[in-house]
Amino acid sequence: MHGIAAPLCGETKNNASAGAVIRHEVLGVRIAATDYDNACNMIRQSAHARKPLTVTALAVHGVMTGALDDEHRRRLNALDLVVPDGQPVRWALNLLFKAGLSDRVYGPELTLRVCRMAAAEGLPVAFYGSRQEVLDDLRTKLLQRIPGLNIVTMVPSRFRQVDPAEQSEIAASLSASGARILFVGLGCPRQEAWLYEHRDLIPMPMLAVGAAFDFHAGRLPQAPAAMQRRGLEWLFRLASEPRRLWRRYLFLNPLYVLMLALQATGLRRPATPDAPAPKHLGYA
Repeated sequence: MHGIAAPLCGETKNNASAGAVIRHEVLGVRIAATDYDNACNMIRQSAHARKPLTVTALAVHGVMTGALDDEHRRRLNALDLVVPDGQPVRWALNLLFKAGLSDRVYGPELTLRVCRMAAAEGLPVAFYGSRQEVLDDLRTKLLQRIPGLNIVTMVPSRFRQVDPAEQSEIAASLSASGARILFVGLGCPRQEAWLYEHRDLIPMPMLAVGAAFDFHAGRLPQAPAAMQRRGLEWLFRLASEPRRLWRRYLFLNPLYVLMLALQATGLRRPATPDAPAPKHLGYA
């Protein structure tokens, strides 16, 4: 995907997925059987209506954070739209539920498509998370690729616990920025918890897109398209950041396959009904 112009929202055609989004439980986490068009259209409608919408793109690691943590699973299932970021998540939807998805909804690609739509329709955007130097590079790179994009504010993470007053201040400043779409890059699972906690405080679509900030800022390389199509992006990222990611991939990936096999054979018990997860408002 890197270096290739992303189409506008709605440019790809897949009429079979148009309309209401159907969600399926993959290891207890409700994933939408959807595509780029539907995701983009939901974001567009929310932005024009100035209504909150929480969106996250989950790969295997993100799904497993919910599968192994009941409280976080309840947070994920309370979000408005959880899309299949990783090929193994798309494969699970197709194999277990006959979803018929021809592509995943990759967070960095979704970011570009939404930015192009925002530029075309005059919707200002904001970015929250990461470090200031990453945000500076991200602004430069995005404006080179999408000259009409209106970035009204970019707020770095504080990388620490903050008190409720500070959290309210951050939410108020983002709401008052004039942005109509907010991209959040705090890393999984913090960014999903942040969306859950702030949904009613920030009246705009909020997209948790994780490593998209570093990818589009030119700070991290993206896997070649052929590796992405074959579900081998994890191997590329492991080779790029072995010390940080080895536990994530070498432990969680085999466990994901095992748990999916148990779900497919009916040996894994379904998740208990969701109750609201507590809100901590503690990390920024």
